[in-house]
Amino acid sequence: MNSSTSAAGLRDVLSRELKPGELARALIVVGPMVGAYFIARETALLNLGLVAVSLLIPALRLKLPPKVIAWHYLAILVTFAALFLASPVKPLFAVLTALAGFLAVAATRHGEHFRTLGNWVFIPAVYLACEVREGASASEALRHAGLIIASSPIALALVCGIRIYDQQRDGAAISFGLPAAGWFLPATATAMAVFAAAVLVEILDLAQGQWVMWSAASVVVGDLAASTDKLKQRAIGALVGVPLGFLAGIVLPQSRVGYALAVLAATLTLISFSRYIVGFGLRCFFIALAASFAGGASGIAEERIANVLIGGTFGLIAVALTEIVWQRVTRKVRSSG
Repeated sequence: MNSSTSAAGLRDVLSRELKPGELARALIVVGPMVGAYFIARETALLNLGLVAVSLLIPALRLKLPPKVIAWHYLAILVTFAALFLASPVKPLFAVLTALAGFLAVAATRHGEHFRTLGNWVFIPAVYLACEVREGASASEALRHAGLIIASSPIALALVCGIRIYDQQRDGAAISFGLPAAGWFLPATATAMAVFAAAVLVEILDLAQGQWVMWSAASVVVGDLAASTDKLKQRAIGALVGVPLGFLAGIVLPQSRVGYALAVLAATLTLISFSRYIVGFGLRCFFIALAASFAGGASGIAEERIANVLIGGTFGLIAVALTEIVWQRVTRKVRSSG
């Protein structure tokens, strides 16, 4: 009786938290990259999984046709290439990263759902630009980036194939929603937060600095209350997920297979869970576990948690500053009128 009740409870929890349709499609587009990694032993193929899932998320949420997916794909590659080439010149990298963050939100002036597309250009471009450069020589980083770009049409083809299949059933017309009237403030706050985060990363040469910049942009989701709630969710996810992943990595032996599966699982958490806090917490867990499998877990817990909190704090400060300035400008306009 107890076992059947427990099984039923587990199924109920999984049905609430998991999105099986999205998970299956993510496995279709990311799984081949993991398989290719086992054959070629090339880590660039694992990074390609982020490109694939970044294409898939807006494609599924917005029901994008292949033509729009192709434009999204080009935007990711162009932004990644620009940030990668600029990364040796630290001031230029900080400015371009802030510009990418601004444009990701400013696109909502043409439709509120463009934020989803903008986010999934910014996130993979910044993440890969930092990931490819970190700890690598210039020649090795260039080779790694070239492999990602050269093999990226595979990701595009897989995502387009899924959407062509789905379109035969849903046939829904594409819609980017109504234009966002207040797009400028969040776009400005995002640019400020990302610029401050990028400057800090470059000055202090922070490891895994993409997490600081990603977190800075991620918490700018509206007013200060909404942004604070988003940071709270990310902080809880990091504080729980990272140490647990680190502890699991201590118990389990280092393994290339384990590393690849942990990276796959971390990538799948971007799309597979209904609640953000659950997906983010598990993502932190699997990233810490992957680092442990790769033999690089020393200080990983403190590093990841600190990066999430620092970046999120920059985001909150930027939101607060833009709100204060806007309120003052509004009062002056009213008083002069």
